[in-house]
Amino acid sequence: MLLDVTLDRCATRIEGPLLFLRRAVNVGLNTAVEVVGEDGRARIGRVAMLSDEQMVVQVLESTSGLGLEDARVRLRDEPLLFGVGPGMLGRVFDSIGRPLDGGAPVPSVTRMRIDGLAINPAARALPRDFIETGVTTIDLMNSLVRGQKLPLFSAGGLPHDRLATEIARRARLRSEEAGAFATVFVGIGVSHDSAEAFREAMEGSGALAHTVMFLNRADEPSTQRLLTPRYALTAAEYLAFTEGRHVLVILTDMTNYCEALREVSASHGEIPSRKGYPGYMYSDLAGIYERAGCISGVEGTITQLPILTMPGDDIGHPIPDLTGYITEGQIVLDRELDRKGIYPPVRVLPSLSRLMDAGTGEGFTHPDHPALAHQLFAAYARAERVRLLASVMGEEGLPESDRKFLAFGDRFEQQLVNQGKGRSLEESMHVGWEILKGLPSVELTRLSNQQIAKYLET
Repeated sequence: MLLDVTLDRCATRIEGPLLFLRRAVNVGLNTAVEVVGEDGRARIGRVAMLSDEQMVVQVLESTSGLGLEDARVRLRDEPLLFGVGPGMLGRVFDSIGRPLDGGAPVPSVTRMRIDGLAINPAARALPRDFIETGVTTIDLMNSLVRGQKLPLFSAGGLPHDRLATEIARRARLRSEEAGAFATVFVGIGVSHDSAEAFREAMEGSGALAHTVMFLNRADEPSTQRLLTPRYALTAAEYLAFTEGRHVLVILTDMTNYCEALREVSASHGEIPSRKGYPGYMYSDLAGIYERAGCISGVEGTITQLPILTMPGDDIGHPIPDLTGYITEGQIVLDRELDRKGIYPPVRVLPSLSRLMDAGTGEGFTHPDHPALAHQLFAAYARAERVRLLASVMGEEGLPESDRKFLAFGDRFEQQLVNQGKGRSLEESMHVGWEILKGLPSVELTRLSNQQIAKYLET
């Protein structure tokens, strides 16, 4: 229902997608509005900033054709809502939840606020159980657990988009008893070519049937970019906490989101913080990431895999830095591995899944999975130290044991990290055991004698 309030001739400035108005009524933040220009077309928006004298409306569509004299703003008595229902699966939406696939609007069973709240810590349950992605360096080495937030740190020019679509296509629960699975795939600030590539990849693989896609293109207003993950997470919350599904949300690229946040903040005239980003970027990102998790007594879960490109390949940049404080680990892509032709170019040593122990091992994956992962980490770390030593003194000066670790490092990258197709966890573990066979058994301190005898001495 619309409030009986229409503001005429209150606009003082239009700056990109922002409409600045004299504050003539008492209204709350995030209130939905309709902005109507001389052409009679209604543009949806929301109240984004308030002061005693002024309010700022984020217009979610083009402000072209709006004039200060003819702009009329109609205030609603509700925040922005998104109509959700089971018919969302298999559909493609734009930035603000409108069908992009030419189909009819989705019949909604309820309308939910897009600015949903983070899960109450008191209601959270410990994330448990394993999600198989088909990527060895994730499944075997840095396992993704239901309810986790595990970001992927990439850089410009690296194949993170390809990896994102492959994970979306292959991700699954290992047990049918675990419940229904769904994916929410979100492209933020992507090019038209990338958006079409995402759609074609999902449609061609058949994965779109259990996926909801949201695509925000780079030429759309920056305000839409800020709301795209919120519309997507609203859909995920419905699927998870109403329908009881286990939902994997893939967000690419969160750097584009943060750039839009900086742009809109500057338009508001706010005082910038680190590298020009607003001081509240941490809490803003937390409001997105913390909508993932498990709720006690509720069947469904939300798992997040946010992807971001590190500006200047700098892992200490505010975007990856703040993301790392909020989330539970990181998967790091490496430019040097990419130059070697290794795909996916995951740099294993700085990668980490802090919740891996909660979803692997006996009763979840395989009893020997954690020990194998720990041994592979330890051996590869040793191989990297030996490589550094060999670069100084030459391979000929190394003892025999170090030369074996040097050869192991090459096998690790070429056979385990590098993969031309998806692997099951069992296939990944088989590769892991095989590449360990060249190492002296006395050096395999993370394995039991029984594991060595079973897998390495046959």
